[in-house]
Amino acid sequence: MKKPVLTFFAGFVLGLSLLAQHQNIVIGNQNDPNEPSIIINPKNADVMLAGSNLDSYYISTDGGYSWTSARLESSAFGVWGDPCMLIDTVGSFYFFHLSNPPGPAWIDRIVCQKSYNQGATWNTGTGIGLNGEKAQDKEWGIVDPVNNRMYLTWTQFDNYGSALPNDSSIILFSSSLNQGATWTTPVRLNKLAGDCIDSDNTVEGAVPAIGPDGEIYVAWAGPAGLMFDKSMDGGNSWLDNDIYVADIPGGWDYNIPGIYRANGLPVTCCDLSQGDHRGTIYINWSDQRNGTDDTDVWLVTSTDGGATWSQPKRVNDDAPGKQQFFTWMTVDQSTGRLWFVFYDRRNYSDNSTDVYMAFSDDGGVSFANFKVSESPFIPTELVFFGDYTNVSAVNNVVRPIWTRLHNGNLSVLTAIVDPLIVGTGPMVPLAEESEVYPNPGQHDIYFGYKLNEAACIHLEMVDMQGRKCALLIDNVYQQAGKYRQKIDCNALGLKPGIYMLQLSNGKNTRLQKVVISAS
Repeated sequence: MKKPVLTFFAGFVLGLSLLAQHQNIVIGNQNDPNEPSIIINPKNADVMLAGSNLDSYYISTDGGYSWTSARLESSAFGVWGDPCMLIDTVGSFYFFHLSNPPGPAWIDRIVCQKSYNQGATWNTGTGIGLNGEKAQDKEWGIVDPVNNRMYLTWTQFDNYGSALPNDSSIILFSSSLNQGATWTTPVRLNKLAGDCIDSDNTVEGAVPAIGPDGEIYVAWAGPAGLMFDKSMDGGNSWLDNDIYVADIPGGWDYNIPGIYRANGLPVTCCDLSQGDHRGTIYINWSDQRNGTDDTDVWLVTSTDGGATWSQPKRVNDDAPGKQQFFTWMTVDQSTGRLWFVFYDRRNYSDNSTDVYMAFSDDGGVSFANFKVSESPFIPTELVFFGDYTNVSAVNNVVRPIWTRLHNGNLSVLTAIVDPLIVGTGPMVPLAEESEVYPNPGQHDIYFGYKLNEAACIHLEMVDMQGRKCALLIDNVYQQAGKYRQKIDCNALGLKPGIYMLQLSNGKNTRLQKVVISAS
């Protein structure tokens, strides 16, 4: 009963992957939302928050199936878009954005607003980086999961949009050691300044990442291509010279038919999981090195702390000649799996646009793509579409977020993505033997399994739409040996139907089908 069980369920999941539709959920469609951000609570993946331009935020407490919405206000600083949603280690949520204070000032600082109650209320916020009339733009942040420190990077313009040679753009960094209450004086990271035109020769796209030992990694795009810097001491000091990563042929500012403006700005992540690729740094972007009609999504990796980098690898796996753009990437820190989301026109000869995702289980060596949107849409250059998409992933709960234009109306959407249904390949057995008995069962069902080696075990039950129905073992360390887990169907409120047990050790997942029959 060992190999036949695994083979059966592998085939069962493969069949689902061919038929599966990833349920699309409209998060919001009021106030012309675009440029969205999303974050999942790592301690309770049913709770997630999202934000969109200019000032909308959205709350879900059921894993992203339903959302409530409201508009963010800050009497002190105003709200002017570029949303970045974060959560710290004690469960407080943050909405970072640009400022629009009372009076003539505009984007004169970055604003950090905080919620202690899952987005029900927000404080008025803290201003970061005020420097006279200089513009503070395109921020992104990260929380160190070990010490709860917060790090923020962004672009400062001497005079936004200016073509004067004396006006320049630089990358700035600031940190908070007290959960956003105060922030350190910003420091400059890049050695080569950019211009202020907000195009290829402007330095932009700084997204910080945390390393396994608290390192801070940052990459950005600009006149020298893709550049990288790091700090080994919490942001107190940085490299004497920036590290060149890769060129960006055609620049990061490019044209996509039907899009008001488009960019291929980079996203930086680092693997903090306990998997084989722990410590690997990833940078994801898009460019038109293969032609203006063939925008592609790219990834480079570093396994030595950013000292050296791989050659760019193409993430989208379609034939040449189609457009893929507005990419974002994240690492599921429970599994080490990479997740990408991007707009994709591989299936059409016009401007019809799908949303695709990709994943990698081998540290960015190979990628599998799948369509996540239920239907295409056609954008128009007359409607601003935003500058990015986003994705969050926590212990195999994956939620992308994107903007859609339909019948002249903008909306932001997510999808209920089940990593097991899309065939991510976490099918390597972590137990030689497992069985469910009785199966079918009605009331008390037992799951027996044998561990080949000690591991931190997570066991949950999901329905056939990938929705979590019961948490049975919550990351408990178990020695090698045989185990039996009781499933009390009545106590758990499980209705008759077909379910899947997911037994995971953080690296691999074993599936087991459970049938609950009617009394």
